Amino acid sequence: MRSLISRALVILILLSPVFARPAVIDAQHQLNTVEDALSETKAQSEDSKALAEDPTAKKEDLPQAEVNLPKEKIEAAKLVEDGPKAGATNSEAVSGTATKFNDIEVPPMKELTGEGFDEDTKNGYWFVKHYSPYCHHCKAIAPTWQTLYEFYYTSKPVPAGKQPSEPDSLNTFTRYYDFHFGSLDCVAYGDACSKHEVGAFPTFVLFKDGMFVKKFDGKKDMAGLSTFIEDTLESTRPGSRPKDGMKLPEPEATSVDTAAPAEKPAEKDKDPAAGKAAAEKHKEKVAEDSPLPAAETGVAKGLSKVPGIPKKPKKPSGAPNPLGNSVSLTQESFQKLVTNTQDPWFVKFYAPWCHHCQDLAPTWQQMAKELQGKLNVGEVNCDVEVRLCKDVHVRAYPTLHFFKGGERVEYDGLRGLGDLVSYAKKALDIGGGVTYVDADAFKKMEETEEVIFLYFFDHATTIEDFEALERLTLSLIGHAKLVKTDNKELTDRFKISTWPRLLVSRDGRPSYYSALAPKDMRDFRQVLSWMQSVWLPIVPEITASNSREIMRGKYVVLGILSRERADEFVLDKREIKNAALDWMEKQTHAFQLERQEMRDAKQLRLEEAEDRNDQRALRAAKSIHIAIREDDRKQVGFAWVDGVFWERWIRTTYGINVNDGERVIINDEDNRRYWDTTISGASIMPSRTSILETLPKVVASPPKISAKSSTGFIQRIFFGLRGAATGHPWVSLGMLIGIVIGTLIWGRGRVKSGKKRNSAGFFQLDGKEGFLNGGGYGKAD
Repeated sequence: MRSLISRALVILILLSPVFARPAVIDAQHQLNTVEDALSETKAQSEDSKALAEDPTAKKEDLPQAEVNLPKEKIEAAKLVEDGPKAGATNSEAVSGTATKFNDIEVPPMKELTGEGFDEDTKNGYWFVKHYSPYCHHCKAIAPTWQTLYEFYYTSKPVPAGKQPSEPDSLNTFTRYYDFHFGSLDCVAYGDACSKHEVGAFPTFVLFKDGMFVKKFDGKKDMAGLSTFIEDTLESTRPGSRPKDGMKLPEPEATSVDTAAPAEKPAEKDKDPAAGKAAAEKHKEKVAEDSPLPAAETGVAKGLSKVPGIPKKPKKPSGAPNPLGNSVSLTQESFQKLVTNTQDPWFVKFYAPWCHHCQDLAPTWQQMAKELQGKLNVGEVNCDVEVRLCKDVHVRAYPTLHFFKGGERVEYDGLRGLGDLVSYAKKALDIGGGVTYVDADAFKKMEETEEVIFLYFFDHATTIEDFEALERLTLSLIGHAKLVKTDNKELTDRFKISTWPRLLVSRDGRPSYYSALAPKDMRDFRQVLSWMQSVWLPIVPEITASNSREIMRGKYVVLGILSRERADEFVLDKREIKNAALDWMEKQTHAFQLERQEMRDAKQLRLEEAEDRNDQRALRAAKSIHIAIREDDRKQVGFAWVDGVFWERWIRTTYGINVNDGERVIINDEDNRRYWDTTISGASIMPSRTSILETLPKVVASPPKISAKSSTGFIQRIFFGLRGAATGHPWVSLGMLIGIVIGTLIWGRGRVKSGKKRNSAGFFQLDGKEGFLNGGGYGKAD
């Protein structure tokens, strides 16, 4: 055992030359202390046993070093031999005796075991601390955890004077909320902690009826833990918790004034600069009190020997990407630094022989330098790390992924320095979680953001709902903002009557996600699919990354504009947007009118059948289903493109030069055709009147204005045939069947005529000799 630990210490020295030596000295010192204590305690035990067997022996005859054993060594030895007791603090184990808080007796906190964990937690909520008795952070949080338990245990859901409630009274915290506190020693019960995916200490986990609910990932202090508990209690019994919160006790306090109002945030919490200074001061104090993380001390390293306890790496200290470079990642370091942490990473998967990867390399390094202290940047060589790249489903090189907390999203935009840095900053912003907004904050956000997803919640919204919401954030990077609110002013503005509710505001125009049941709000794929259908602005700019999404499957009114003429650019964009809003309003009205006409027709059939007492006609009328959707018809979208930046593509595809002025075309990408003139032959201009007069004539079937092709001759024939087949399917099907039948008849006739002309096989010879002297035309003698 001693040799194994010594080898581990040597490896630690080699891997960490900067700070390993103090760790080794400290670890070796603790190890010697514990082993000396063990040997001395065993010796004392043997001498005590001898003294008991021989009453004539005198205590003075025993060695003084064994009789006067130092107190701290005895405690260390007992800790190793007997194991720590529940809720161990900095220097001693908490005894199993009751304590008092606000003059109310509090029983000892439940110390859970691995074997009885499921049985103990099968009823109600259980908030469990997973800890190691050797972990410095666990010892530091122990007083806070114990005081938090005592505070909640003695609290009353319904204020009823100062007299303590009876244990069996319904007006006790435990009975009212069915909420319990417990601790689990991960050194003694490693398998249980491994089952709960505990990889760092301390870890706080919430269970309900024995099932895992959520890990606490907030700040590990009285306020952070209390906020987590309050959210759970409020979801359990909505409206039962104080709206303004409660005054919390200080760690190791024995009382608190429960009638006092909650403390307001300190000035450092309001002032970012002061908060940062306070955070730095706290870091310095932690560094002084604990020179080395617990995971690097010799005793804590013993945890790796406990079966089932994985050594989960801690988060990197300090700012991310401290050196401003791209870190080369392997299978092991990727799991340690990316997968098993909550830190955001922007990672490139490449192959050294790939020309695109070689072109991207200097830009990637420059981006890493730009993001120094902001975002971790890494790269994986897929020629070496084949298994890792296969697990990430890399199918082309280079592939770029943004990772955070086990989730990932692929970047498919442009790969210039500005594009990559812009995306990374947006990823950091939205990757921080869903922000809460009130009416004023939302109004200010609308001034800068074209698309905002707004999630409405109330006091009954569950933890599962919020967890499902958080999963959506990464997929929205570079597309739209996602915020949440329970603000009454916003609720009234958007006429929200059911919760939770999700909507998208595009230029102030709301569209709602239709959830038929609460589970639909937690269906990640269904919600994300709806978001993808509406996350574009009403008039987006076409870029290389979104061109397919914008142009495919619809008519697109495309404004070809120039940023160089600033005044005209602003006016033209406004005109196109107003035309889009007017068109959308007219289409919505026409859709509603058409659906109402169908309903009126069904009602007339019902009334007629009832007047005639025709049961058969009545059943037929009732079976009519009003199946009409806006998606059933080809949609119309609006967009604009920078005519200067995309000058060559616009000139070669549409024959338009933006230097001659701003223009508008109506494009049908599916059929490779477009319209650039009005019914009178004039060019379509970026004005509401010109667009709205031309658009109905283009989308008519067949179009009332002749289209132009954006392809060559052969492609025009192909897309012309495809367009005819789409517009007249039955005629096209009949023609196809006729062609097939005609081809079969012609082929059959050719086969018959061939048989009549030749029955000699493959070869014919002049004269008597035929194929193998028996297949000629003449008679064989």
